[in-house]
Amino acid sequence: MAVSTPTPDDIAELLLSCRYGDTEDIQHFITRFGPAPLNDARDDNRNTVLHMVCANGHTDALDLLLPLVAPPLLAAQNAAQSTALHWAALNRHLAVAQRLVRHPGGPGIDLIDLKNGAGRSPLGEAENAGWEEGAKWFVEVMHLDEGAKEDELHPAEGPESIEVEIQDAEGQVAKMTIGQPTPDVMPPSSVTT
Repeated sequence: MAVSTPTPDDIAELLLSCRYGDTEDIQHFITRFGPAPLNDARDDNRNTVLHMVCANGHTDALDLLLPLVAPPLLAAQNAAQSTALHWAALNRHLAVAQRLVRHPGGPGIDLIDLKNGAGRSPLGEAENAGWEEGAKWFVEVMHLDEGAKEDELHPAEGPESIEVEIQDAEGQVAKMTIGQPTPDVMPPSSVTT
């Protein structure tokens, strides 16, 4: 049986079904047209089926779609350069965020580092939305200082001090040195009573 090609109206209906989490209609679309058109379906703002499902927290629809879409769709950016994970973070959908990041064969935790047009990562969106639970989970699973070289971890001041760089959600970087002795403070072993 040959699979037909969806019309623009069919695509619009699919995207609405994803927005509302209507798994029966999504399945009907897949049965009628196959899974391939899922990867190319976009609205006027370049939102994908994953943007629609994830923005609205529809885990059942996400579970239906994830095995059928190409892994690069998980990192697809809309017109504002936001991914489906940005939308899940903005709308505080932890189960959705976890499914996106943990999807086998997908980009994984690299999704957490992608920035949108506003310069925010999904972690930044979670922080911006005041979603502490999601921000905490993102920080727990992401690789911190993964690319740091050994000499960056042990600065020239000596082994008793550590230089730290922290980047906030807006991309601002703060540097500080921890453990560097100050000249006017005597070490505890030198203090006499």
